[in-house]
Amino acid sequence: MLLNQLSANIKNAVDDNCFRLFHGRGHAFEGLEHVNIDWYAPVVVVTLYKEDTTSLLADIQQFIIQHLPLCRSIQVQHRYQSLAPFTLLWGEEIFSTVCQENGLKYHIELGKSQNTGLFLDMANGRQWVKENAEHKTVLNLFAYTCAFSVAAIAGKADKVVNIDMAKNTLTKGRENHRLNAHDLKKVHFEGVDIFKSYNRLKKHGPYQLLICDPPSFQKGSVNIERDYKKIISRLPQWLDQQADVLLCLNSPDLDEEFLLAEVARECPNCQFQYKIDNPEVFVEAVKGKGLKALYFRYKA
Repeated sequence: MLLNQLSANIKNAVDDNCFRLFHGRGHAFEGLEHVNIDWYAPVVVVTLYKEDTTSLLADIQQFIIQHLPLCRSIQVQHRYQSLAPFTLLWGEEIFSTVCQENGLKYHIELGKSQNTGLFLDMANGRQWVKENAEHKTVLNLFAYTCAFSVAAIAGKADKVVNIDMAKNTLTKGRENHRLNAHDLKKVHFEGVDIFKSYNRLKKHGPYQLLICDPPSFQKGSVNIERDYKKIISRLPQWLDQQADVLLCLNSPDLDEEFLLAEVARECPNCQFQYKIDNPEVFVEAVKGKGLKALYFRYKA
């Protein structure tokens, strides 16, 4: 089953050189719920959410070597262990690479932290931003490494303001823009706590496009079930009289109805338009467990 799915997705992996090859965490493949496989050319990353004592890794290694000749390294991330360490399964020790998605380049880091710098399930969301950012001032909340910002500038946004309290990730975001030869005069980076800096966000506005892609939980800073309403209630203070709003939700325990209800209560001038579908490979056995990216239209 796993090898059949890998075979079906290899072509996409070659055409777009960062791509999910197998999504076990969606619980659509019995017995493989603990396995994800990603392609960050020239590296395949196998992520395990529990220890696997079967021949699985050997089978994956053999298949990748035979069917993905561009691969130079197969690495395993052990997410069930403290700090989610990486180990080398086959090939070269590669700690960083540059990948391309929909014509845009991103720095990828392997083994330095739990995440690589790019969330592959948001590929369609980034493409949507690229297609809807022209001539707009954009507010990018929880910017991380600024992938949405890269997409917005590529889509001819006039200005993007990136907000994240982790200044080191914003530095990586600046490097992502440089990688794409973007004009950094159009890009602003604010290393602040969103919930303590509402006025600082407001000074760059008003915004014609707002993107909010928060973590579900960060100890001491974010509990999105509790905190999303704080952001949504501030939208009228930040937005232009008409604006596009992309609100995202990553928690498997909260479905899109949660987000729709929060918006209806806290900002009724935001009207839901449609959901941006996840890439096809992100199959979910239970609807609503995966990423939710909802587009709203705001009118004052």
